[in-house]
Amino acid sequence: MILVRRAAVMLLGLTLFFASIGSVLADAPLNETIDDLLGTKYKYGGTTEKGFDCSGFTGYVFAKLGVKLPRTSRSQATIGTKVDKKDLIKGDLVFFNTNGKNISHVGIYLGDGKMAHSSSKHGTTIANFNDKYYVNRYVTARRVLSEDQFTKFATEIDKTSGASTETITHTEESESEEE
Repeated sequence: MILVRRAAVMLLGLTLFFASIGSVLADAPLNETIDDLLGTKYKYGGTTEKGFDCSGFTGYVFAKLGVKLPRTSRSQATIGTKVDKKDLIKGDLVFFNTNGKNISHVGIYLGDGKMAHSSSKHGTTIANFNDKYYVNRYVTARRVLSEDQFTKFATEIDKTSGASTETITHTEESESEEE
């Protein structure tokens, strides 16, 4: 009986210890903003929580962080610094040609092969940046956050030490088509 009680107390202690670890890390503002918008329906020309198109979504997210972006994906592709695909970091804008003519879609790179975007079929969602659909339509990427803004908005901060953990975690939802 004593062993069972000790095991129960130890299990409870471990449970409380591991549960408290999650509260040590603060979510990155970029992550929190995107998470709050996941599932918002797609609306052509949409720029509000009532519905977003792709560039309306990116513009809204960055505006919440104090960064103003032009309205359209083509215009957004002209600002900031061009980034090679191999050098992408969280918060970079990634651009695609989905209409066969020119840049027509934009998302926010999240790291680990993921991007957040507003899909005409699924609304605001997380997609696999490495899906064949996106790989075949990728055009360019732009970095619109300065190094200071990246540290402030796109990285998590360990509350106890102030050290950046540079982690944004989202669930994967792969998408194979976009319009």
